[in-house]
Amino acid sequence: MQIDRSSHGNILVVEAAGRVDSVSAEQLGSFLKYEIDSGCRFLVLDLQRVDSMGQDGLWEMVSALKCARRARGDLRLAQPSDRVRDALEMSGLNEIFHVYASQADAVDSF
Repeated sequence: MQIDRSSHGNILVVEAAGRVDSVSAEQLGSFLKYEIDSGCRFLVLDLQRVDSMGQDGLWEMVSALKCARRARGDLRLAQPSDRVRDALEMSGLNEIFHVYASQADAVDSF
């Protein structure tokens, strides 16, 4: 899995690519938690290039969402791939996360 970051004002955009499985999920979770602990309260996680998302990846995203909200911020999802969208819907997490069709829409939602 590859993780890239960019800033748009006070909003951090994190772009993940590849598979988010039991091995790489911890990497994603640690990255998000580090950024939140470092003061980034408003995050967009772009999932367009994520091939698949396992339960561990979903759990790490929920954990990061909770951390962001405790810091009075939020974690929003942008353009999930079809497989990620299916995983979100099957787990019911599409009801918990704000999910946007584009990265720009997610950034503008703050």
